[in-house]
Amino acid sequence: MHRVAITGTGVFTPQDVITNAELVASYNEYAHRQNTLHAEAIAAGEREPMPMSSEEFIVKASGIERRHVMSKFGILDPGVMHPLLPERADEELSIMAEISVKAADEAMRKAGLTAADIGAVICAASNHERAYPAIAIEVQQALGIKGFAFDMNVACSSATFGMQLAADMIRCGSARAILMVNPEITSGHQEWRDRDCHFIFGDVCTAVVMQRAEETASDVAYEILSTRCLTEFSNNIRNNNGFLRRTREGHMVDRRDMQFRQEGRKVFKQVVPMVAELMLGHLADAGISPADLKRLWLHQANKAMNDLIGEKVLGRQPSREEQPNVLQDYANTSSAGSIIAFSKFSDDLPAGSLGVICSFGAGYSAGSVIVRRT
Repeated sequence: MHRVAITGTGVFTPQDVITNAELVASYNEYAHRQNTLHAEAIAAGEREPMPMSSEEFIVKASGIERRHVMSKFGILDPGVMHPLLPERADEELSIMAEISVKAADEAMRKAGLTAADIGAVICAASNHERAYPAIAIEVQQALGIKGFAFDMNVACSSATFGMQLAADMIRCGSARAILMVNPEITSGHQEWRDRDCHFIFGDVCTAVVMQRAEETASDVAYEILSTRCLTEFSNNIRNNNGFLRRTREGHMVDRRDMQFRQEGRKVFKQVVPMVAELMLGHLADAGISPADLKRLWLHQANKAMNDLIGEKVLGRQPSREEQPNVLQDYANTSSAGSIIAFSKFSDDLPAGSLGVICSFGAGYSAGSVIVRRT
């Protein structure tokens, strides 16, 4: 059994930025148009008026101040309200593969590895732009990597589940080094016309290189000491879109349930204790006290949720250094959020420092990865 280390990370950040002010202006104009269009039904009590949004509402509800997206113009057009991403020919590199390659190049450079050193590619993301062939295999070909590749989806926990899978394969000898990419184009499944969630998501891609710890040449490496995953079925976060949609009469029309939707208050109340218990149990079984942790890199979905989880795990309010947030700038980037936080806030810790990478989301699902700076 081989020891496993994270030796490189990469983050691709789209150039387009949408501020809360821009988002509120476009949404409120859309809501105003809809309320005007349905004024008679609203006056008759047959239809509820669409509520207005505000910058204050968004920050209070989430802590998000802005988000990056692949294309902002359709999103901000009240007549469109979704991203406009031109279709690519089958012979062209897909958009998910393209951003994966960009993040992977950075991660491989930091790890000091080339394509010849990588034995497998995992594309772990909450949404995939096609059913097959796998995005991971396309990334593998684009980078010139031999071996094998596959896609996986555990929603917002995809990255930590992917890390457990990669670590297990490296420990057992299936590959000496594995590249995991998390291309999250969440703007595509976001419902920008819903006041309660129109601000939640942003686009990004992260990449992680994991390899045998004894073979690392990276200046910054974190050994994976232990991993743990947990799932419990819930409908409180759901998206009903899928390939069976066309088999049901009327299902090809625009429908709210074919985009992201959630029961936010239920999710908060149910997920926070589940994640805290997972992390505390994982640490106890590994013989590690929460007081020994130097950093928590949590899923970047909601600031209040993260603050409460951190408090439950540490037994006190965590400092900004102990639990760094990036969602104010990136919003919720699904599985990539905890990896962004780790990538941006891990180089400063001294050797021997302990930390936990944790993500959680639809399923419900949650993944915990205990790491130590080498």
